[in-house]
Amino acid sequence: MLDAAKIRRQFPLFSHYPELAYLDNAATTQKPKSVIEAITNFYEKGNANIHRGVYELAARATQQYEGVRGKVAALINAPKPETIVYTTGATAGINLVAQSFLEPRLQPGDEVVISYMEHHANLIPWQMACKKKGAKLRVVPMNKEGVLDLAAFRKMLSPRTRMVALVHVSNTLGAINPIEEMIALAHQHQVPVLTDAAQSIAHFPIDVQALDVDFLVFSGHKMFGPTGVGILYGKEEHLAATPPHHFGGDMIRHVSFEETAFAQPPQRFEAGTPPIAGVIGLGAAVDFLQTLDKAEIQQHLKLLARAAREALARIDGLTIIGNAPASTAIVSFVLENIHPHDVATFLAEDQIAVRAGHHCTQPIMDFFGIAGATRASFSVYNDLEEIERLAQSLRGIQQFFLG
Repeated sequence: MLDAAKIRRQFPLFSHYPELAYLDNAATTQKPKSVIEAITNFYEKGNANIHRGVYELAARATQQYEGVRGKVAALINAPKPETIVYTTGATAGINLVAQSFLEPRLQPGDEVVISYMEHHANLIPWQMACKKKGAKLRVVPMNKEGVLDLAAFRKMLSPRTRMVALVHVSNTLGAINPIEEMIALAHQHQVPVLTDAAQSIAHFPIDVQALDVDFLVFSGHKMFGPTGVGILYGKEEHLAATPPHHFGGDMIRHVSFEETAFAQPPQRFEAGTPPIAGVIGLGAAVDFLQTLDKAEIQQHLKLLARAAREALARIDGLTIIGNAPASTAIVSFVLENIHPHDVATFLAEDQIAVRAGHHCTQPIMDFFGIAGATRASFSVYNDLEEIERLAQSLRGIQQFFLG
């Protein structure tokens, strides 16, 4: 059984805000002391630029930086560290694939398939690529429970399909999509698949080889790591066939005024001085994650998800958005006649941190006929008492606004 209180003590922020119920984990997670110390130690005791330096500090920084690739590869069971590309986050990874891998292969009349529940970061890059090349963006529909229509997905796949991009876990609905089945269906048509694992990487066991996924992206800050750093995993053959996304130092093999030859992946995608401290912090976050039992995390999240949905369902005038049978501890809801931002503001007065708005999923809001929703999202340091506090505070907000 996961001990949320014990885990919570590893996060310094909660010692400064002991009464805080932090329920905004889908936006970003808090950082354990080990991650903060790894970043601080680099700047205090090891700061140097990576790769070409031969002095001790530079050699050690390079070793740490490159060593994190191996840690990330082990976390997601990538076949080798060279399939791991450092990015600034999931958004940057998606844009790299859309612009450098897909666009050169995209012709007028081709199609790209995404789902109805994609975050804007996994929608707009494909939309822009399609507009630029005269292709068509196709969207897998979902029902009111927040379940994707697999029959419709099967019918969409055709000789014109050039890419499929799917979110693993919806940041708004908490729905867990059947990506393994959807990847297999796409591969029957020789269509590559990108999976957005931003919401699942911290809580779910992910095996890119078992999934046979072509690309996978996630952000460090949603897996207890720092902001400004993320990961793109790509199959070796895809990365080798993809030109660089941007250009500069440290991503070349040879440069002259007439011609430039680029380095092999992953270096060719990492121009300029990277977020070295952030990568080292990401490595510490991977180490932290590896100390946790994924089965215990799953059990804990299921407990919180069930308790949260049951507690909120008992509140008259509250509507939960989406109710997929396969879902995790992300719950979005609307209080009748009360604006989501007002709900979030009053919850903050009770030291409960949630998110309000469209959650970068405006098509989902349009689908449910609402302008926005309040979202509570949970992680390993949350507990049942915080859910009771949330429900009690919501009743108080109703009393204040509606009498």
